[in-house]
Amino acid sequence: MVDVQHWLSALPPGVVYLIVAGVIGVESMGIPLPGEIVLVSSALLAATGVVEPEWVATAAAAGAIIGDSIGYAVGRRGGRPLLERLGRRFPKHLGEAQLARAEQSFARHGVWAVFFGRFVALLRILAGPLAGALHVPYRRFLLANAAGGLVWAFGTTYLLFSVGRAAEHWLKDISWAGLVLAVLAGLASTWWLRRRARRLEPVEAAAEADEPVHAGDR
Repeated sequence: MVDVQHWLSALPPGVVYLIVAGVIGVESMGIPLPGEIVLVSSALLAATGVVEPEWVATAAAAGAIIGDSIGYAVGRRGGRPLLERLGRRFPKHLGEAQLARAEQSFARHGVWAVFFGRFVALLRILAGPLAGALHVPYRRFLLANAAGGLVWAFGTTYLLFSVGRAAEHWLKDISWAGLVLAVLAGLASTWWLRRRARRLEPVEAAAEADEPVHAGDR
């Protein structure tokens, strides 16, 4: 992550915002990319004054919402076969086991899986395509998608920005400690939501896999 931050710091602010939106957007379409690492690195840069936090958060939220919506459209058109092809292309991230777990979460919790999925790496990648493939109503998907994207983007950015500024003020002579403190704060900021999101995972996956559930009715 430090290497990503160092690389971003050498770029003009406008380019950083585009990278944040682009990486998070492509990740949200269903392609495994380090969207969260780019957001955290950019938020820490904002704490040093290299970029503006409001634009980092806006870029991240826009990428998440637009990317998920494109992923939804692609998933609705391509259906389950598309997800299976993605699984063969990215078996480590989107293999059969990961896809089944995400699909069961959607079947059990509907659009709540979209909201909380923004805070979980697997569902952050699969939320859009999977919701489309399962024919979740788009209006309900968009509401959960927008809410999750805004909370994740602005919450993560401003918490890291605030803690980073405080660390820079009080720990001027120990810059590495400020970085560690900011990273720990970023992890803590999503702890509760990640814990809540884990509850979306089915407790008895094998039993539920045999039950026909229509996610669109949630």
